[in-house]
Amino acid sequence: MPISDATPEISPGVSASPATVLQVSPLLPDLERSLAERYRTVRLHELPDPAAYLRAHGGDVSVAVTSARYGVGNELMDALPRLGAIVHFGVGHETTDVVRARRRGIDVGNTPDVLTDCVADLAVGALIDSLRRLSAADRYVRAGGWAAAPFPLASRVSGRRIGILGLGHIGRAVARRLEGFGVEVSYCSRVPVPDVPYRHLPSAEALATACDAIVVTVAGGAGTDGLVSAAVLEALGPEGHLVNVARGSVIDESALVAAVKAGRIAGAALDVFADEPHVPQPLLDSDRVVLLPHIASATRETREAMGDLVLRNVERFMTEGVLLTPVPEATR
Repeated sequence: MPISDATPEISPGVSASPATVLQVSPLLPDLERSLAERYRTVRLHELPDPAAYLRAHGGDVSVAVTSARYGVGNELMDALPRLGAIVHFGVGHETTDVVRARRRGIDVGNTPDVLTDCVADLAVGALIDSLRRLSAADRYVRAGGWAAAPFPLASRVSGRRIGILGLGHIGRAVARRLEGFGVEVSYCSRVPVPDVPYRHLPSAEALATACDAIVVTVAGGAGTDGLVSAAVLEALGPEGHLVNVARGSVIDESALVAAVKAGRIAGAALDVFADEPHVPQPLLDSDRVVLLPHIASATRETREAMGDLVLRNVERFMTEGVLLTPVPEATR
């Protein structure tokens, strides 16, 4: 049902009750049920005519719940004159113009921290896979290649120089995990991070020049669009590896495709892409690229924790008028 079973369908011309929660995109089934049980919830993406609903009832919406993938676009924001809060299921919020929302008095929240460990775990696993070629070796055995010849030698992980692009919560969690491998960790961020033992480098290109592999954990958005450019990939070089668990927009995907095709990069492990779920054919064709379907936070435990934090944000706003985990000022 587009609208919570606890309330009747809205008929054209009939005003909805105030304090409606607008669900903008599909969410976890448990989260959808909880929202419908606690609040008058309208699932905009399931309505036969979303525009008609917004014209008739947009003024009833107090909170919009969305995913990091969909956000709340400017047109939708403008159709909700009493909107007070936008809550993202996910840590990303670049799909919503946070500055614009704040100017309108709309606060914006996300679900930080609860997904940090799972994303960091996957980032390290992807790095190991890229360097040691685990996925490629699995395919080799399944295809019968082992019977014909030994699998080609790969690269070690321990003792390597690893760069982290974006030393936020996730970046620091990746670095802590990598310490166990005896690697040399360097990082690049807008400003040096205090109280960390890692070397700060001033640019993504400098980081690539100094490292054997880069793990991308920087936030998405206009400020980091194409940050991993052709020049950065060139600096990483034909023995370098790239891991991306951030956003597809952070990498110049056409430059990466060209580097992979020309052998100017040794390997890559990618959990995100520029036009998901579409993956460029040259990346699909390359046995030196690990391809993952945006699953860095996709564990039952983490997704349940994210859903719980969404609910707690909505509850806090409905009762106190503020969010539990608003987007930090530094990222607005």
